[in-house]
Amino acid sequence: MAFYKEWAGQFKGYNRNIKLAFMANILTQIGFGIFMVIYNFYIRELGYSESVNGQIISMTALATALILVPAGIVSDRIGRKRAMLFGAVATGVAMLFRSMVEMQELLILFAFFTGMTTAFLQVSGIPWLAENSKADQRVHLFSIHFAIMTGANVIGNLSGGILTDAFSLFVDQLTSIRITLLIGSVFFIAGLVPILRFAEAPKDKNDVRGLKGFSFKISAKNEGVKIIAMFAFAQLLIGIGAGLVIPYLNLYFADRFEASNSAIGIIISLGQAATAFAMIIGPVVVRKVGEVRAVVILQLMSLPFLLLTAYTENLWLAAIGFLFRQALMNAGNPIQMSLMMSRVNDSMKGLANSVNQMVFNLGWAVMGPVSTGIVMRYGDYWGYALVFSITASLYLIGSLYFFFVFKNYKMTKTAAHSVKTV
Repeated sequence: MAFYKEWAGQFKGYNRNIKLAFMANILTQIGFGIFMVIYNFYIRELGYSESVNGQIISMTALATALILVPAGIVSDRIGRKRAMLFGAVATGVAMLFRSMVEMQELLILFAFFTGMTTAFLQVSGIPWLAENSKADQRVHLFSIHFAIMTGANVIGNLSGGILTDAFSLFVDQLTSIRITLLIGSVFFIAGLVPILRFAEAPKDKNDVRGLKGFSFKISAKNEGVKIIAMFAFAQLLIGIGAGLVIPYLNLYFADRFEASNSAIGIIISLGQAATAFAMIIGPVVVRKVGEVRAVVILQLMSLPFLLLTAYTENLWLAAIGFLFRQALMNAGNPIQMSLMMSRVNDSMKGLANSVNQMVFNLGWAVMGPVSTGIVMRYGDYWGYALVFSITASLYLIGSLYFFFVFKNYKMTKTAAHSVKTV
């Protein structure tokens, strides 16, 4: 009861803008969850090779990587509401076109466009919540935000597989997939309604905080830049490894085990739920061993489950391996971000966040064609086994690099307080 009252009290304290943001998040994440869990199959049903899937995923990630920092600057200048409106409208339109076009060049073009437009939502959401809340609300606020996002994505993933299988009873497979994609697009566009109702305070013309963030002199001797660069390299290694396998997990389950769309949707959605559960694991480990060791231990613990997924020929074992890998690997992400945010100046926090997201997306962009090429050459078993093994190696290198570079960093007071209150 005390737990319920605590969270109910927090929710009641949020203003109208935050509650509207929650509603927008639910609608867009359900739509995106429906769309993304089934889109790879749409490309396959059109008759294209796996290399086209790789190109589409790579171009989406590349576009996001290129636009993240400029999108953050634009969001600071024009306001969060306008940035999110543009991102929601443009992404929704792109999703509609992606559900209908069949020409390869257009598929790749709209994938690139989607990567660019989603960046505006990505860089504006968290600042909007922060600007509409008090400091003592944010630990609970971001926890709720993450839980809502994950829950909505779970609903979307489940719905995508189930809807496709249901429609396929009445129409051919391509048409059933297309209908599901259109439904996902409509859900995403519906997120515009709460965004339109946001009430954004006018910017103070004398407020130059947005300019101060870019007025510092970037040099090799700048401690903040060095820290950002060190974190970014670790994130790049993880991003390259993730880019080999994460975008193709639905194809992996379909190719190796001939799993149905519904089964794949359930497995992927359970993976999202495992990611939410990871938020509970992380702080517990931090209290025991500190931030840096917690990140490394959790990432290393995920590797056996990744290799289990790579080599098993049993669907249940593959699903279990996937779920534990997802939970353990993602448990370290918020700890890593907390550590980075505590080590850079306030004027560089936005830059640090954008750079880390950018290099992660670059990893996905680079490895898309590589992954599909390996699977096409070596087949459904050894192809996936090889790319999963390469990913495990990159995760190992990234984890060890992170440990040796940051092992002498002590837990900050801010981080310690955050861990106790999560």
